[in-house]
Amino acid sequence: MQSSRIGVGVGWVATLAALCVACASSDDDPRVRAAEQGKKAPAVPDRAQLAERARRIFGPLPDQVPRSDYSLTPARTDLGRKLYYDPRLSKSQQISCNSCHDLARYGVDGEPTSPGHRGQRGARNSPSVYNAALHIAQFWDGRSPDVEDQAKGPILNPVEMAMPSEEATVALLRSIPGYRADFEAAFPDDDEPISYDNMALAIGAFERRLMTPSPFDAFLAGDDDALDDVQLAGLETFVNTGCVTCHQGPAIGGRMYQKLGLVKPYATADTGRHAVTGLEGDRGVFKVPSLRNIEKTGPYLHDGSIESLDEMIRIMAEYQLGRALEDGQVASIRAFLGALTGRPDASYVAKPALPPSGPNTPGPDNT
Repeated sequence: MQSSRIGVGVGWVATLAALCVACASSDDDPRVRAAEQGKKAPAVPDRAQLAERARRIFGPLPDQVPRSDYSLTPARTDLGRKLYYDPRLSKSQQISCNSCHDLARYGVDGEPTSPGHRGQRGARNSPSVYNAALHIAQFWDGRSPDVEDQAKGPILNPVEMAMPSEEATVALLRSIPGYRADFEAAFPDDDEPISYDNMALAIGAFERRLMTPSPFDAFLAGDDDALDDVQLAGLETFVNTGCVTCHQGPAIGGRMYQKLGLVKPYATADTGRHAVTGLEGDRGVFKVPSLRNIEKTGPYLHDGSIESLDEMIRIMAEYQLGRALEDGQVASIRAFLGALTGRPDASYVAKPALPPSGPNTPGPDNT
């Protein structure tokens, strides 16, 4: 069980993460403004020294996140890709994993909260699935330990995909003839490969390779020119401001929990991790979000209440760090966050052809 102290970084991280994402234009460049005002532009940080410092804080982004108890075989990731895109895993047969975590939109749907069965909406923002396997846990409150366990939840949630039971879901999968061979190839040692657990394992296997390498990763790998001077200065500002207290590791976050409103109370009705642990110290504590692709994954915070990245950065600095950032600092951090926007393997995330329904496959139910 995680203590509230281990999680104290989520609130400001989520906000800061959200805040720090828009790419800086030349108008936002503090060096350009300084030149226009006849002032001396800030010095460009030493690239080699800052790169080495960043390597120690963040480390390299892997191409996958393996599990010790099963292999990420092509058969499993191929099956997981199909299941991820298949809307028949919802009661209405209109909602898939990809509906809320759209792989063509950086793993989100751009909504404050996502529409589910019959248009119902939950209370929390749908986070990006990209790089999520690197996180300490899944969901804003960390109630699932990994992506495999997380994959089981939304399918049965009455507000989301609304399937009536695990048994109904398995019966549907078994009624689709093409899935039989896919499950047998993915789980050759199982007497009955089509099961709810194996469905989740396959989706998880697919998600464990959803990595988005960015210019920042090229910089960490030794390409000194991967970041321009403005982004480099932004990295220095990001580190020196204290953002890395929570936003660290390969995912630039996702490794700890943190209280939203760490140094200044932040009003939210959501009790966060408290609902999972029952610990009073976890009230208002959330998982620190990853800042990868943050400029593309708004709106921000657990409830999607903040639309502007600049506002998010300022809020996080004020409520999590006790700092009032100047415009130039906000622009600088935002420029660095732009360098965290990456690209997945297009062929890996492409929508696959789904096996056709069989004669006994249930139809949609919108009740």
